[in-house]
Amino acid sequence: MKKYIYSIAIALIAITFSSCSEDLMDNINKNVNDPANVASNLIITDVMTSSAFSVTGSDLSFYSSCYIEHNVGSFNQMYNAEIRNNEPTSSTTYNNPWNSMYTNLLNLRDIINKCSEGGSEEGNFYNLGIAQILSAYNLAILTDVMGDIPWTEALQPGVIFTPMVDSQEAIYTDIFKFLDDAIANLGKETTFPFLGSQDFIYDGDEDSIDNWIKFAYGLKARYTMRLSLRSPNYDNVISFADDSFSSASEQSQYDYNGTSSKSPFQQFFLDRDYFGASMSLHNKLVARNDPRDSVFFKPYNDGGTLEFAPNGTPSQEQGKYGISAISSITAPTYFLSYHEIEFLKAEAYARKNDLPNAKIALKAAITAAFAKSNIDLSAAEADSYYTDDVEGKLLDQATTLKEIMVQKYIAFFEEESVEAYNDIRRLKAMGEDFIQLDNPLNSSKFPLRFAYGSEDVTTNVNVREVYGDGSYVYTENVWWAGGSR
Repeated sequence: MKKYIYSIAIALIAITFSSCSEDLMDNINKNVNDPANVASNLIITDVMTSSAFSVTGSDLSFYSSCYIEHNVGSFNQMYNAEIRNNEPTSSTTYNNPWNSMYTNLLNLRDIINKCSEGGSEEGNFYNLGIAQILSAYNLAILTDVMGDIPWTEALQPGVIFTPMVDSQEAIYTDIFKFLDDAIANLGKETTFPFLGSQDFIYDGDEDSIDNWIKFAYGLKARYTMRLSLRSPNYDNVISFADDSFSSASEQSQYDYNGTSSKSPFQQFFLDRDYFGASMSLHNKLVARNDPRDSVFFKPYNDGGTLEFAPNGTPSQEQGKYGISAISSITAPTYFLSYHEIEFLKAEAYARKNDLPNAKIALKAAITAAFAKSNIDLSAAEADSYYTDDVEGKLLDQATTLKEIMVQKYIAFFEEESVEAYNDIRRLKAMGEDFIQLDNPLNSSKFPLRFAYGSEDVTTNVNVREVYGDGSYVYTENVWWAGGSR
């Protein structure tokens, strides 16, 4: 609106004084800071950053962390989420990441169009493949936490103003197509330059293509496992995982330098200070004699007493409870970690009742999780822990499955909380309450999904109708967890 008023004022001045050139008048309503045609390599870098900080490391992660008891909400919005007061059902709660995911998907569609047949960068298969992987990643997070969402009619600003809501089942078909197309495109020759330093996830050279392909296969393993209730295919999970990362050096993560870029959880603490150390998580670690108990938590003040917050019933105050000790300013954001790949293999083998291979994969997963940069426990410590405190629990298929999922839950503290939230909902839908959550409100108010963003609830009648009053988040599973939407 301001730009429009400004344009009228300039036009009146031009008429009065006859001093504006025709060229100036032609350009008056052009925003030079928002060019209409930007090279794909510039857009894709911005999407990588937004995916890391505004999607994976966003409110989605913070609220997931609260719901699955990695942290306890002890102040303001997170306290309200902890006691299930308004936050889980409100359309304003997740509006920022809702907008970020759709913005990313719109920008990625622009890249895909540019790099596809008939586009201005036709034959740029490298950027095309990366854009398709990031599209699958953003779309999957969006539908995993929200369920049915606008998709096929979305991403058309100025054309369709109230896109219909598509089924999660159909959206998952598109997610796998993105990944299959990406793998195919990344295997083609291109004459376009590689991203180089503009690739904030990998090195951006020809050698990085292999890691992007492994990332795509790893996502296929993750999303195939996600569909375990609807269409279990554990052989495919193993096959896709085998084609994915073989070490942590290949995993997909976004790094922060601690100055111009800072890790989201640490920045959230510095800005808000809304979390306390979780009694529930602490108890699970103590029960396993897990050395990470002394790594995960610290007193609020140096030299103070480490007090754990009771899940569901904390006092609302800052400075009372201990806090996370791994929220370092440089802790990476994981898009897909090597330890997740090994946990996926371990679960798939266990579900096939192939316990020897399940144990091999579980040990590899624990070892990799111990070695995370902000955990920094040695392979020897991981080996001792596995031998002394984990292996004895792997008695049969049921006990092995349970321990795999508990170990995965622990390893995902705290940067991978959204994936832990997805796992818990999937397991509950399959009748497997492997991970005990202690918030007493969960008996009737465990958030089964996240509410839609307020901007679409208020402007799109199709979204508003499925949102209702928001109470559905406590009663309706998403499709892959057995629900209808």
